Amino acid sequence: QVQLVESGGGLVQPGGSLRLSCAASGSIFSINRMGWYRQAPGKQRELVADITSGGSTNYADSVKGRFTISRDNAKNTVFLQMNSLKPEDAAVYYCNADHVTQWGFLRNYWGQGTQVTVSS
Repeated sequence: QVQLVESGGGLVQPGGSLRLSCAASGSIFSINRMGWYRQAPGKQRELVADITSGGSTNYADSVKGRFTISRDNAKNTVFLQMNSLKPEDAAVYYCNADHVTQWGFLRNYWGQGTQVTVSS
């Protein structure tokens, strides 16, 4: 089992910044892709950004140029630096990770979510 624990959410004014962190723990063999998703009230969960173990990144069009995803492979941690936040960025942000066991089985894990509120 792998656990993902997010931190760093909170209340920020429009134009402000937040940095989310997600640490994976448990019986970790290898974590490939890690990513951040978000879900606003009444909307579907959507991909914000993801990153491979090799450092290749992918961003939703709505956050390109404002958000930066990064990871520390040694610590099995992924970060999301969010700048120039807009009210429409407000949502619960979820960490997601693809774990591969020593036998080659892949399983996807979710964190519990962290609230980001953007309001003046």
